[in-house]
Amino acid sequence: MTRSTVRLTMAQALVRYLCNQFTEIDGERVPLFAGVFAIFGHGNVTCLSEALEEVQDTLPTWRGQNEQSMALAAIGFAKARRRRQIMVATSSIGPGATNMVTAAGVAHSNRLPVLLLSGDTFANRRPDPVMQQVEHYGNPTITVNDAFKAVCRYWDRITLPEQIISSLPQAVATMLDPADCGPAFLALCQDTQEIAYDYPEAFFEPTLWTVPRPRPDADKLAEAVELLKTAKKPLIISGGGVRYSLAEEAVAKLALERGIPLAETIAGKGAVVHEHEAHVGPIGIIGSTSANALAAEADVVLAIGTRLMDFTTGSWTVFNHDARIIGINTARWDATKHRSLAVVGDALATVRELDAALGDWKAPDGWTRKGRTLMAEWDALVDDHQKPTNAEVPTYAQVVATVHAGAKPDDPIVTAAGGLPGELVKGWRVKAPNTFDCEFGFSCMGYEIAAGWGYAMARPGATPIVMVGDGTYMMMNSDVYSSVLSGHKFILVVCDNGGYGVINRLQNAKGTPGFNNLIRDCRVVEPFAVDFVKHAEAMGALARSCASLADLAEAMEWAQGTDRTTVITIRTDAFAWVPGDADWDVGVPEVSNRETVRDAREKQLEVRSKQRVGV
Repeated sequence: MTRSTVRLTMAQALVRYLCNQFTEIDGERVPLFAGVFAIFGHGNVTCLSEALEEVQDTLPTWRGQNEQSMALAAIGFAKARRRRQIMVATSSIGPGATNMVTAAGVAHSNRLPVLLLSGDTFANRRPDPVMQQVEHYGNPTITVNDAFKAVCRYWDRITLPEQIISSLPQAVATMLDPADCGPAFLALCQDTQEIAYDYPEAFFEPTLWTVPRPRPDADKLAEAVELLKTAKKPLIISGGGVRYSLAEEAVAKLALERGIPLAETIAGKGAVVHEHEAHVGPIGIIGSTSANALAAEADVVLAIGTRLMDFTTGSWTVFNHDARIIGINTARWDATKHRSLAVVGDALATVRELDAALGDWKAPDGWTRKGRTLMAEWDALVDDHQKPTNAEVPTYAQVVATVHAGAKPDDPIVTAAGGLPGELVKGWRVKAPNTFDCEFGFSCMGYEIAAGWGYAMARPGATPIVMVGDGTYMMMNSDVYSSVLSGHKFILVVCDNGGYGVINRLQNAKGTPGFNNLIRDCRVVEPFAVDFVKHAEAMGALARSCASLADLAEAMEWAQGTDRTTVITIRTDAFAWVPGDADWDVGVPEVSNRETVRDAREKQLEVRSKQRVGV
């Protein structure tokens, strides 16, 4: 039998394959790959760009300004689409590729899909060493693209054109696997991109992909049900996996009807609205006093879709040492942490089966009431810190409250690093589900503005609000320009506290005086303030500086009505923060000439004495 083939270059075949992959979102068939972020160089411009140009009406290509930020924008897009749709990011070889390693780390840590395509050196090696090639004397097969192996779920180097026939489906399957989800990387040798091959037409048949929902093991589920029924003080920890499984309503129903207080991780915040009756706030280091107090008493912890990072567990100090953990997760690695009873399965499917098997069991009424009481006390504490005062410079908490008042219910809020994660996780009261994104798996400074661009693409009916400090703005701001070029509007609020304020706080707390964090404590000729308004306007954005909270409220109202990305700046206090009560394990010098450092060391040892023993 003669098979039907089509002759294409490897680059053309790759692009055609991407164009023929589909998924379903809310019952609508849509392209699995929504677009490509690209910066072209000699490693991808002559072949891959030729293939992309021909399909630009089907698979749009967006020009990036920085390879890291365009890949971060792709990650923000994937978050906004809850892992149901994927963006591609492509770079040339050398520094263009290595710029994307940080973004790959973000996607890997957060279990998010993005397809990364980088040019590579010549498979035939005839012109070696080519421009930007890093040579390894003892191993000529190594290129800078090998750096992605540490931060990608799937990695391949395409040295022959037919290799994509097996590699691309594996890459897609990895990115859509809820247990293995993460970035996929293909190194495309630049001479291989040009080679024509007779590809089977079947390779390009339209394919509809769905996200699998693995069912839990029946015996493990039964064991979890029996354990939960013994609980007098159960607690749900709702993680990011709840949102990606589309399990928000099922988890909220379980919590409400069974009387189980529901705490959220950083990635899980926003699965329920702030006012949900079972909601007791965020847990952990930048969490609420309410959730942390309940965690200290809980006898059974139902950890759903969370990888239990240190900011959730307070470096494993927030839980009762005798508490039993039931880990519901698609990833075995996460489900088994800290001697958990591992129930490996999709969050939605597992929670539904768990709920059905619980019969008429409910948590004791007194425990449920205690959760609501503690949550009301936490709300009052946040209110107290967010209310306006006569201080010359407002606090982050006051700025967050003012921005929140000016946000529409469906406007996503985006942040990632510095002081704002703590203030937003604690103080942002989610108005609608899935409108909160604090990237803290990698806590990547520079994610925020790029992700705002990605969110604006993914959520055209809403206006993303991005909040950053001045340090993050200075680190990576070029996608303000990208969003203006492409017509994807977001609102950017820059809180200028004169440097790296929150890391200065940590430095001071561990005994070292301010050093190299706030601008005034750096080796500079003269501290001065950046004019963020002029800078933003130079990139085509609209911008306004605020001198007070009243100015900020007015600026937010103005920004909601503008026709492009709008930047608002305001000076903020570098030393005032909403308090937290969870511990964090960090390294503190064992010996030091400073008494303050020695004192901090003793306190850190006290923290470690409270840690739950586990793995």
